[in-house]
Amino acid sequence: MSTKKVTFTSKPTAKASTPDEWVQDRTGTDQPRMKRLTIDIPEDLHRRLKMDCAANGTKMADVVREMISQKYGKTESSK
Repeated sequence: MSTKKVTFTSKPTAKASTPDEWVQDRTGTDQPRMKRLTIDIPEDLHRRLKMDCAANGTKMADVVREMISQKYGKTESSK
């Protein structure tokens, strides 16, 4: 016969916050709010971008963001 014992702790008394409250209560976020942008580019252009980013240790999203910022200007929070 098994002698394994399982102990249970008391239920937490603090009310669990909703995901929305948890996100709003975060502190230390100096980053601007982001919006997703999906574009279609030719396969060979994607390959060259990816190879360049891999060679330089950069993220594709960061490179594309920088190119867009150069064309349209920096956001207020990144100046």
